[in-house]
Amino acid sequence: MNQQQQIQIKANDETLRGTYANALQISHTKEEIIFDFLSIIPPQGQLVSRILTSPSHAKQILAALSENL
Repeated sequence: MNQQQQIQIKANDETLRGTYANALQISHTKEEIIFDFLSIIPPQGQLVSRILTSPSHAKQILAALSENL
């Protein structure tokens, strides 16, 4: 039998509110993809979040975005 395990995800209120970003910079190495989310309000910008993930997870993100947008 193949049972799916449920995982409880916890998040604090600040994380649940989210963070606004109006720009994205993507860089990569062989082992990881780096998503830098930026909030740019001229004349300056700020890095508001950095997500590091594997290339296989980045492909899953791309597939989900392609399917849903």
